[in-house]
Amino acid sequence: MVHTYGPHIFHTRHHDVWAYVNRFGEMCPYNHRVKATACGSVYSLPVNLHTINQFFGTTMGPAEAACFVAARAHGTRGAAVSFEDQGLAFVGRELYDAFFAGYTAKQWGLDPTELPASILQRLPLRFNYDDSYFDHPYQGIPAKGYTAIVESMLDHSGIEVNLSRALTADGAAGFDHVVWTGPIDAYFGHRYGRLGYRTLDFEREVHGGDVQGCPVMNYCDRDVPHTRITEHKHFAPWECHDGSVIYREFSRECGPDDIPYYPIRLVREKHQLLQYLDLARRSQGVTFAGRLGTYRYLDMDVTIHEALATAKAMNGALASGKPVPSFIIDPLA
Repeated sequence: MVHTYGPHIFHTRHHDVWAYVNRFGEMCPYNHRVKATACGSVYSLPVNLHTINQFFGTTMGPAEAACFVAARAHGTRGAAVSFEDQGLAFVGRELYDAFFAGYTAKQWGLDPTELPASILQRLPLRFNYDDSYFDHPYQGIPAKGYTAIVESMLDHSGIEVNLSRALTADGAAGFDHVVWTGPIDAYFGHRYGRLGYRTLDFEREVHGGDVQGCPVMNYCDRDVPHTRITEHKHFAPWECHDGSVIYREFSRECGPDDIPYYPIRLVREKHQLLQYLDLARRSQGVTFAGRLGTYRYLDMDVTIHEALATAKAMNGALASGKPVPSFIIDPLA
């Protein structure tokens, strides 16, 4: 099983979301672990006690390591503004340069001093030997892949699927109500220009045996052009293969004909977004949802959690005869 558009591990803290996806396919247990090549060595991510001891050549315990890292952290006056500010306050110069600065510059195509601190604030720092990438209680990967999950969701008498058919705001006017999960700027014909995204290019290779011994290897050094290599046999440990498929990932600016992956949401894009939000709030008969519809970076479980909340709110509005708002979830929250 190959995740054609990059690996997707399902993880959530929401029991209702986990129960929902399990209605449509078998979820196999999977605990995600990531390695990183940096400065000529291989380390475990997220940064944990093993990473710290290996990197500095020490044998510290949790409390000692916490004091050690804190002594190297560069505090900022007030809240951290840039990604680099947050990184230096988070782990100090040595760990920041090794694991975060180069990888982030490649992923976003910008110097970390130009990126907001919020990008780093969601990453953990552990002073124990836990190298699980996620700490949510529910984690897994569909036994038959996500395509089978979506096909099962769509197999319903009340759903009609139309493929290879472009939908515009004018084309949607004939429906009682539209839930738009495509790009919000596309709905309005890019009236204020295209919102900025990063996209990914993949180089596929097929090999014999086991190539890297783990599902994901990040490449943190700036002089390595790709951000990571994924080896897909490790995402389905219940399968058994003599061969192996790997993908090298390269991040770049998203063009008009590319698949948008990550919303940039920097100063220029936020100004455009505010303009589109104003248009959306003045529109009738349409609700915007999802990663593209609200121009936010959302994991799968959050997307589903918000979709369920949106459906509940829409049903409540319709039952009471009230208009359905353009946004159930505030894109600026």
